[in-house]
Amino acid sequence: MQLSIIMLTWNSDRYISECLQSIIDSIHLPQNEYEIFVVDNGSQDQTRAQIELYQQRYGTLIKSILLDSNTGTTYPRNLALKQSSGTYIAVMDSDMEINADTFKTLITTIEKNQRAGLVAPKLIYGSGALQKSTDQFPTLIHKIYRYFFLKQIELREDKAKHTLRTGKVDYAISAFWLFRRELLERIGYLDEKFFYAPEDVDFCLRVWKDGQQVLYVPESQAIHYAQELSRGLVFNKALAEHLRGMLYFFSKHRYLIRKPRFKH
Repeated sequence: MQLSIIMLTWNSDRYISECLQSIIDSIHLPQNEYEIFVVDNGSQDQTRAQIELYQQRYGTLIKSILLDSNTGTTYPRNLALKQSSGTYIAVMDSDMEINADTFKTLITTIEKNQRAGLVAPKLIYGSGALQKSTDQFPTLIHKIYRYFFLKQIELREDKAKHTLRTGKVDYAISAFWLFRRELLERIGYLDEKFFYAPEDVDFCLRVWKDGQQVLYVPESQAIHYAQELSRGLVFNKALAEHLRGMLYFFSKHRYLIRKPRFKH
């Protein structure tokens, strides 16, 4: 099996059908060479009905894991990661629309860069604007600045989106990753002490600590109809979990002010 795709859903009926179809249309592999795991976090809308329709249409290509309640992002993804069998693994959100060469470009990039532990595509909002999907490792000051000025940062970086080239980044958000299976054998699975975030920053930091690199590949692109549950100034459960996760992250990696640096 060449590729396993891990997709997490939660009340995703607005996006799931288009996401699944774009994946299937973009992957030029026999159906026995890839698999799509859809892990549903207790959806209350028509998400599960749409998953069932795709299972009826595509058979065992679509593998579902149905949970009774919202268990966050790490535990459900780990359930699918442990059942997957692909040489390459893609972790992605369900509100994505994949382009024709998205997966092909990512796989080609990671094959040509043996030090690349994880690669991530350029993400574009439905409006066509650039999503800031990569960043430096957070510090307390940087995190506060990003929280209040993310929109302005995105507007500034959007102006340069057509000149972006493949390069190393500290981390990429877990909306879309691709990595070799052996990475899990080296650094382990997602840390389930994170309920929602920043499990992606933690995972990428562990990639760097293992002596590998995280690469941003803007030549590969996907549309992300991002729901951004923890963005904004409204205090809700998602934001509360994000703050709790940040405290755990800083405690786990033993820094707060000066971010980790790697020479390779």
